[in-house]
Amino acid sequence: MFLFKKYLPYIAAFTYSSIFGFSFLFTKEGLEVIDPYRLLAFRFGLAALGITFLWIVGLIKLNFRGRKMGLLLLLSLVQPFFYFVFETLGIRYTDSSEAGLVISLIPVVVTVMAVVFLKEKPTKLQTVFILTSVFGVSFIMIMKGALQLEKDYRGLIFLAMAVLMGGIYNILSRYLSLQFKPLEITFIMMWSGAVLFNAISIINYKGTIRNYFLPLFNKTGLITVIYLGLFSSIVAFFMLNYTLARLEAHRAAVFSNLTTVISIMAGVFIRGEDFYWFQIIGGILIIIGVWGTNYFGKTRKRAKEMPVS
Repeated sequence: MFLFKKYLPYIAAFTYSSIFGFSFLFTKEGLEVIDPYRLLAFRFGLAALGITFLWIVGLIKLNFRGRKMGLLLLLSLVQPFFYFVFETLGIRYTDSSEAGLVISLIPVVVTVMAVVFLKEKPTKLQTVFILTSVFGVSFIMIMKGALQLEKDYRGLIFLAMAVLMGGIYNILSRYLSLQFKPLEITFIMMWSGAVLFNAISIINYKGTIRNYFLPLFNKTGLITVIYLGLFSSIVAFFMLNYTLARLEAHRAAVFSNLTTVISIMAGVFIRGEDFYWFQIIGGILIIIGVWGTNYFGKTRKRAKEMPVS
């Protein structure tokens, strides 16, 4: 049992990486029938209702009484709200592969922030493996011809802001894991996303309320919202918050690059997309980077000060 618990953070990390990896497929399909902000509104609306239902029926326990909520509310603004706003705007002005290249820089930003704010300094060997993982993502994107400098720079600026938000989220979640359980952090995040994205979507929507929910009667739209709302939001973000509660920030963040590998595999085997030699090399580099960063890391000790199960 002890050995199983030891590997739980890694199982959680692989789980959220897999779910996020497949989310690109569902998002791509969903955006054909739902506009971006309504998709985010439906996604987090369902997630908020789902996690609240689990709380009401007693399947999960939450306790915010007497807690200082300021930093937790700030985290819920950073992720999901600001992160997804910047990512959505970034993807609008770039292509998805270029976006993947920029987003892959999150582990580097997290590592720098963790040194400054959490005093969690990776070893030189870990730094090498972190950069190996990032290089693997970059290699795939560059070989696909993602970097086209003549494109609109607004997209790169928005994506850079998304990377910054991703870094801040990782640091805040890591810090708050000593005060809140992963489910409590996830609960506030889902409701923040639900309220803010639905507010924006409704304000921008010009039709009737009845037509507002019309995309949910489309099979593709409904399946997309269910996957993104229940799996890619509740399950994945809980797993991510759990991982951040158990592993140093730079060790947890490097798993995000596995999402690139999984999204490529999903595209190849499910959508029948082309598979190239450089994707194999990049994927191997990413996996080596993730493995090395964690294998040569030290187990977090301060997490034991508070149970987070």
